Amino acid sequence: MPRETAYLQVADALRARIEAGEWPIGAKLPSRARFAQEYSVGQSVAQRAMERLIIEGFLEGRAGSGTYVRRPRKRLRLVRSRQRAGRAGSPFHAEVAGLGRAGSWESRSEARVPAPEHIAARLGIAPGDPCVRTRYEFLADGRPVQLSESWEPLALTDRTPVALPEMGPLAGAGVVERMRAIGVSVVRAVEVPRPARAGREQANLLGISVGDLITEIERTYYDAAGRAVETADIVVADIRSEIVYEFPVE
Repeated sequence: MPRETAYLQVADALRARIEAGEWPIGAKLPSRARFAQEYSVGQSVAQRAMERLIIEGFLEGRAGSGTYVRRPRKRLRLVRSRQRAGRAGSPFHAEVAGLGRAGSWESRSEARVPAPEHIAARLGIAPGDPCVRTRYEFLADGRPVQLSESWEPLALTDRTPVALPEMGPLAGAGVVERMRAIGVSVVRAVEVPRPARAGREQANLLGISVGDLITEIERTYYDAAGRAVETADIVVADIRSEIVYEFPVE
């Protein structure tokens, strides 16, 4: 059995036993040596499995004492909906605040970045056309929960007060509100979610392990004429958040 697969299988087995109540909250777990023997793996594999459950919030390590079962952390529910996307202000901030969490984000914008081919195709522009690229790290209670890389055609916002998403009078307001300020009405968003495994950079930024399950969302906003005004690649860690789609039934 490959080492990577072995530690995930041990973690899955231990998680199932914890959820079944074999060890109640506050109970001390047996040693990693015992688990290694029980599952016929090396102690390093057993240790890595237990570390994964610590990251997920099922266990906690106490220095000089051992590993204990803790009350599992609830995953943050990120709701994607037409109504919420159209709200004034940052949709992420509103969503996290509604859950009683403190939402914040860090960002870095670069102007006149040539659009790579796949981004140009999504925006309906020529490869190499200048764009504003903004990279975001979204946090809830100071913990990273979501990454995003946003692209906007510079031809649309150049020499306007909203050219840089995180600067000017509407800094941090969200795409819909910023575009409205320059006379562009955003009427439609298309999102394509895909399951994936975290690469090293994603894992480092989100505080998870390389290979952990993530959801990648390709999102593009369109105006009334069908023109793409922004496209973004959003990354959410599965162990931290769940994604919920909400839509009206007419």
